[in-house]
Amino acid sequence: QCALWKENACCTANTSEEAHLDQSYLYSFNWDHCGVMPEKCKRHFIQDTCLYECSPNLGPWIDQAENSWRKERVLHVPLCREDCEQWWEDCQDAVTCKVNWHKGWNWTTG
Repeated sequence: QCALWKENACCTANTSEEAHLDQSYLYSFNWDHCGVMPEKCKRHFIQDTCLYECSPNLGPWIDQAENSWRKERVLHVPLCREDCEQWWEDCQDAVTCKVNWHKGWNWTTG
């Protein structure tokens, strides 16, 4: 999923490899946190991680974050409508047990 940035990336090959693991050191987060995420859905989240970690073109959308776990975030990155629609199609039957993935996690157990 990180191949789009292969020729001009701001990440290492190791980061790209880790982005594809269900349990990665990148965020200590498991895609299957509420049951098995379908592969066709998971690929969109992996590509989103690759965009965040590897794209050299995110500068205009980097915003300061006031979180203990990160100092920057990207906001309002323009996406192609077709990509969004395909992401919805591929994930519409998947489930999560979290209302908002950006806050409220209990990280005490890692």
